[in-house]
Amino acid sequence: MIAVLALIAGVVLGVVLNPTVPDALQPYLPIAVVAALDAVFGGVRAKLDGIFDDKQFVISFISNVLVAGFIVYLGDKLGVGVQLSTGVVVVLGVRIFGNVAAIRRRLFKA
Repeated sequence: MIAVLALIAGVVLGVVLNPTVPDALQPYLPIAVVAALDAVFGGVRAKLDGIFDDKQFVISFISNVLVAGFIVYLGDKLGVGVQLSTGVVVVLGVRIFGNVAAIRRRLFKA
């Protein structure tokens, strides 16, 4: 229940305050969101499997975002930012869909 209230509060604050992302960070925001979604779906899967650990979730969430951002930053510096960004999205996308499939199987027994 607390998570749902926090989500609603975050959406309301985002709409009311209309925050802006600095131009220097804009290339990294989509990658950070995909990395965060990977951690969230992994956490939901772990919770349904009965092996959720809050410390591991926080560390996974932060490290996913930082590592994905660092890979994209490194790609930008090497001149291959688009290719590495695509690679990060593909890898995280595969993980997200794997977790969603496991969640679906667990919830719907399908």
